[in-house]
Amino acid sequence: MPKMKTKKAVAARFKLTGTGKLRRLRPGRRHILTKKTPKRKRQLKRPGLVSDGQLKMYKRLMGV
Repeated sequence: MPKMKTKKAVAARFKLTGTGKLRRLRPGRRHILTKKTPKRKRQLKRPGLVSDGQLKMYKRLMGV
């Protein structure tokens, strides 16, 4: 059985942490920023974690 290739689109969007979780960027910070409050934009800067329900699927796609 050949090895499964890494899905590059998934690898570009997520980063593996030391504890095995996946870090992701939060959506909503690309455009239309004038109507968003500074607090909201600041909170969108911080990375989020992938939920437990999707963690297994994304890790498999990354080849981890």
